[in-house]
Amino acid sequence: MAEPLDPDMFTGCAPVTAPIRIGDKWTAKIIRCLQDGPRRFSELKVPLTGITPKVLTESLRAMERDGLVTRTAHPGIPPKVVYELAPLGHSLVGPLDTMCAWSRANLPQVLSARESYESR
Repeated sequence: MAEPLDPDMFTGCAPVTAPIRIGDKWTAKIIRCLQDGPRRFSELKVPLTGITPKVLTESLRAMERDGLVTRTAHPGIPPKVVYELAPLGHSLVGPLDTMCAWSRANLPQVLSARESYESR
């Protein structure tokens, strides 16, 4: 039987949802798309193959709410809206680089483990 969790192990952890949800498919990809500078909504759709306009809008709004992205609307017809990483969003580029390096180094092991699991 597993031992009960020590409630003190979570001391210092915020009791709110993390800014980047582990299962969120798009946040890290959006950060990558914006890491080299601002882009318009339509420019984001191109590299984010498979994302719907609704999901892109929801993701950008959530990231703006969390302080990761800034949204600037320029007047005109049609209005020009530009998204860019806020300083907080830029601070995630390094950890994303680390996660990508880990993925590249360990992907064969992960795929092998999946194959072993599936063949049981």
